Amino acid sequence: MDRYPPIAEHGLVGDLQTAALISSQGVVDWFAAPRFDSPSIFAALLDHDRGGYFRLAPEETDASCRQLYYPDTAVLVTRFMSPDGVGEVFDFMPPDQTRTPTDRHTLIRGMRAVRGTVHFTLECRPRFDYGRAEHQLALDGQGALFRAPGIDGYLQTTFPLERDGQDVRGKVTLWAGESHAAVFTVCASGAEAPALPTVDGLTEQFEEVVRFWQRWLRQSRYRGRWPELVHRSVITLKLLTYAPTGALIAAATTGLPEQVGGERNWDYRFTWVRDGALSVRAMLDLGFVEEAAAFVHWLVDRLREREGEDGEPLQTMYRVDGNPELPEETLDHFEGYRGSFPVRIGNGAADQLQLDIYGEAVYAVSQGGEIAQQATYQGWRALARTLDWFTENWNRPDEGIWETRGGRKDFTYSRVMSWVAFDHGLRLAEAFRRPADLEGWRRARDAIFEQVMQRGWSETERAFIQHYDGDVLDASLLLMPRVAFIAPRDPSWLSTLDAMDRRLVSDSLVYRYDPAASPDGLRGSEGTFSLCTFLYVDALARAGRLPQARYTFEKMQMYANHIGLFSEEVGPSGEQLGNFPQAFTHLSLIMAAVTLDEALDHEQGR
Repeated sequence: MDRYPPIAEHGLVGDLQTAALISSQGVVDWFAAPRFDSPSIFAALLDHDRGGYFRLAPEETDASCRQLYYPDTAVLVTRFMSPDGVGEVFDFMPPDQTRTPTDRHTLIRGMRAVRGTVHFTLECRPRFDYGRAEHQLALDGQGALFRAPGIDGYLQTTFPLERDGQDVRGKVTLWAGESHAAVFTVCASGAEAPALPTVDGLTEQFEEVVRFWQRWLRQSRYRGRWPELVHRSVITLKLLTYAPTGALIAAATTGLPEQVGGERNWDYRFTWVRDGALSVRAMLDLGFVEEAAAFVHWLVDRLREREGEDGEPLQTMYRVDGNPELPEETLDHFEGYRGSFPVRIGNGAADQLQLDIYGEAVYAVSQGGEIAQQATYQGWRALARTLDWFTENWNRPDEGIWETRGGRKDFTYSRVMSWVAFDHGLRLAEAFRRPADLEGWRRARDAIFEQVMQRGWSETERAFIQHYDGDVLDASLLLMPRVAFIAPRDPSWLSTLDAMDRRLVSDSLVYRYDPAASPDGLRGSEGTFSLCTFLYVDALARAGRLPQARYTFEKMQMYANHIGLFSEEVGPSGEQLGNFPQAFTHLSLIMAAVTLDEALDHEQGR
């Protein structure tokens, strides 16, 4: 077993409250429960020796491995092929369709022999609380029970297990057509043990989960050129959404590096206002109104709970239940993915001032009449009071979209999205006849526009720039035409695109900015940002540069992993880097695909 398989060599399964990563070698090397942001139980991806893992794979070391998703589902299939036989492992987690938070979560791992003979081996080595908590093992005919402070883990199998210290292992030989299974369930300490699994019962659960996902995906109204890529992205967004509240997390993992061996290793298991707000448009484009509305309601709740309090109305990010406390700490006992230390949990950027989030928040609320019409009087009042506060606070230096730790600046993107906040607030107030300080909002909107056009433009680069104190380019500004700050074929915008081609684009891949030219307070470098590449496609398509847009989009598909998933970045050799899979990348993929499809259809007279 590779101690640290490539980040991209994983599939994602989940139950809409938490998720697990499973490598193409059949190893669960990341799983946290009972929520996405809970302490890990398996975390070998961050420390092979101390993190814990759950391996289920053939004994033969020469077996080749392949992964795929069962069509239109979140059921992961790992195939093992050897001279003696072909075996498969089906991994899935039954979604809790009650949408009630629960501390009981189940990972089902079914296995079968497709051809010949396959000798499967199992190793289950949980390490609770990020490997900081000891556990005790009880093993009997009912299976294995791992007891740790506050949490129990049950491993039940349809074949015998044996003790290996405080862990377990097992072996089973399958002939063509035979099946067995291993079921890992976590719950609160002392909770009722799960029922013993049977092959027939697990087959029924498998069929039920398949029906759930295929029925859900049938809501999609996407009829464009890239259905498999788009539908895998929207399933991934659904997997990264905490169903009880509708909050979308940024990624399923923490601590995976933006540069192997570097220090840019953050915890992404939280809900960024920015990411979630932009997901609303992506979900609505595909017809998933319920998911879009759920996030908007979550967002308005955040605004309402701060009414009457001093300070910022919104925080950059929250836990999935809306808790604003995300203290950042380092797991000093973990070596990190391939030595990428420190491994962080929590996120100190939650306390940063990032003014663009107000634009994204109002943008989200304004998307789609289906959502905007649901706004209650209390919800509108919270939104209006936020914009009233913002009229006095938009013109402040902040840390910006990329959460740099090099000091506050007048970031152009923050100003652009501040303009969006007032522009869309005005649209909402006028469309639904809501009480508002229309004149105050309009003055602020127009002042921001004038400021960006005068101070956010570089005559040297002939482009809009990252912040007012230099000539650095920034890929976040690729959103300017999408939010209608500037026309997509305005000469100044086309000139900005040309400048980005020169400075930020490398073989169609796009960097966020140049850290050497704009120090961000951190050591090391990073790869190209997949999010930015898809924003680039969107901007190219809007600008009418369709051959370049389509070629860039098609090339970007080469950097997806074997089952269509993207992490945050692409490294110098095409490897995926950063937390995985990243919601922002997948939602921007959807946005780019829809924009490009519409532009191509228009060009072809459809």
